[in-house]
Amino acid sequence: MQFIALTSIGVEQLLVEELTEFGFEINKQTVGSVKFTGANLDVQKFCMMTRFATRVMLLIDDKPEVNDKDSLYKFVRFQAWQDWFSPKQTFAVEFNGTNNALKNTQFSGLVVKDGIVDYFNDLFEQRPDVDKQTPDIRIIAKLSKQGCALYIDFSGPRLSDRGYRDKQGKAPIREHLAAALVKRSGWLEDTNKPLFDPCCGSGTLLIEAASMALGLPTNLNKDFAFKRLPSFRESKFTELKAQLKVQPEQKSLWLIGSDIDERVLSIAERNAKRAGVESHIKFKFEDANQLSLAAKRPGTVLSNLPYGERLGSMAEIITLYRNMGIAFKKHYKDWNLALLASEKSLLKVLKLARKKSYKFKNGPLDVLLNLYEMNDMQVQQNKQSSGLNFEGSTAFGNRLKKNLQGLKSWLKKEDINAYRVYDADIPEYNVAVDVYNDNAVIFEYKAPKEIDDSVAQKRLQDVITLTAEQLNIDPLNIAVKVRKRQKGQEQYKALDKQNRTEVVEEYGAKFKVNLFDYLDTGLFLDHRLARKFIQQHSKDKRVLNLFAYTGSASVHAAVGGAKSVTTVDMSKTYLKWAEENFELNGLKNPRFRFEQADCLKWLERAVGQYDLIFLDPPTFSNSKRMSDAFDVQRDHLKLFGWVKKILAPNGVLLFSNNKRGFKIDEMGLAALGLTAEEYSSQTLSLDFKRNKQIHNSWLIRHD
Repeated sequence: MQFIALTSIGVEQLLVEELTEFGFEINKQTVGSVKFTGANLDVQKFCMMTRFATRVMLLIDDKPEVNDKDSLYKFVRFQAWQDWFSPKQTFAVEFNGTNNALKNTQFSGLVVKDGIVDYFNDLFEQRPDVDKQTPDIRIIAKLSKQGCALYIDFSGPRLSDRGYRDKQGKAPIREHLAAALVKRSGWLEDTNKPLFDPCCGSGTLLIEAASMALGLPTNLNKDFAFKRLPSFRESKFTELKAQLKVQPEQKSLWLIGSDIDERVLSIAERNAKRAGVESHIKFKFEDANQLSLAAKRPGTVLSNLPYGERLGSMAEIITLYRNMGIAFKKHYKDWNLALLASEKSLLKVLKLARKKSYKFKNGPLDVLLNLYEMNDMQVQQNKQSSGLNFEGSTAFGNRLKKNLQGLKSWLKKEDINAYRVYDADIPEYNVAVDVYNDNAVIFEYKAPKEIDDSVAQKRLQDVITLTAEQLNIDPLNIAVKVRKRQKGQEQYKALDKQNRTEVVEEYGAKFKVNLFDYLDTGLFLDHRLARKFIQQHSKDKRVLNLFAYTGSASVHAAVGGAKSVTTVDMSKTYLKWAEENFELNGLKNPRFRFEQADCLKWLERAVGQYDLIFLDPPTFSNSKRMSDAFDVQRDHLKLFGWVKKILAPNGVLLFSNNKRGFKIDEMGLAALGLTAEEYSSQTLSLDFKRNKQIHNSWLIRHD
């Protein structure tokens, strides 16, 4: 009988070796799958023992000429379906692949279903029912350039789900991939040596390693799909299962796992117990940033290292890799390392020379397993490393230190604790660095196309290291973000939520900032003096704040004694944040109103009068009320026409925007009966003087 075993990309060769060990004939290896020939009972045993397969399917037939609806129907209709199931059983169809005639997999699946149903109707005058959730038989059709192949699901539920995990850490790794990493690490060649995972999470790597070393079956108690096929014999299966249940030879294994999350360590312990290997693994609490020697005897370090924004800021991750690299060179001489990460650039932070690399897919993520030998040469070559990727990075560190020194007296005088300390002062280090209390945010501007991405990544790593050193800030408190033009709703899209907030103060007002969960922090620092102007000119005034974001300008207006404050923004999240800022300052008044609306629509139909209006629109917006996407340069007069209707006779509009090279249309403004006074320099505080184009601002009044 012919079968196909599925697996993840990168695991195929290990699956071939495993199938060969079982005595199967290999027919073809393709991306993510291996076709083989085997006997029914042997394949049942394989399903209970496989480390590397995720699914096994039995081939019914394949045909090269299937290329449209009619040929697909005929191909399916004339199969001997009664050999595989009866009309009393339920079935479901999975269809994969498209071509010019069969463009919709759902439609193609219905064609397959009709062919099967018509077959049973003709033969038995009875049709089987479809059950998409829990069918007795699952039919899989795969369409490709070579034609169409029909399979029956032989294994059933995913073979990588061993049954010992009920909870996982933040970056779960499938059991079959964990087994592949154990195999590639080389530890199985001598299981008397220790195996250490310094970022063990829920323990999957160590549990798979123990199971492999002890020769334990992987899936004895699974509800296999082959049990519902006519060829299944309960007595033979029970006998086979009993053979596999025989206790293996007792071994003493030396497996150690550590993690900084005590909650996830308790999950790992429970998982190991369910897998029956708890006596072979020791779990301990330890911070991988301060790694000590795990065992006196050299062995193998195998770990799925933290990566990506799912697990924290880039600064935290880069610092972790750097500290681990130092610890490996200091404590792990003569050990072998097998380290998995999502980015080559992250592994380079370790400052280790790799021996070999393997590429895998962990779900949708491309990941890389690097193998290292911690021999004398490896350790000696890296002892003198400065820790920086580029000698020139010291210039960035020096500039950061110099800028901070120049701001100190001003910060003290103004009592400011949120400020910009660096803004692309050195062209090669194209970042902005903002400080919020004892935290920092690094905004990485998009690198020019001619700059190699790996070079930009290495410079960013140096920026993070030097920011932590020069500003004396814990890397855990440094957030790293990429600055680029936001399209559509992207400006409201949250990153991985850490829910860490800080309170900062300026000119008697307090604000909640969130440095890690959003592209922006909740407070535009460059508008500090604009907000001060609003506070100083709000006494007994009716104030309107449009495109209000988190309402910081509204807070200043209320603190300044405004008669009423209207705050308008289209985001529920930011309006709620604005209300929290008001609560933080003890501001409560029925005349402080918050309105969720598209500001352009709101302005067009607005009524009433306002004495002070703050208008800080985006450079671009996709508002449906505009005939085209809103462009502040092109459409600012239309905005002013709407604003004029609600601006009190002696009122003031403080208009601001961030478009570089913005030119206000003075003639058009005069035609509207308005005058403008350039106010940009008065709204640039000392920490933004280096970038005079950070924003433009004007005071606009009735003529």
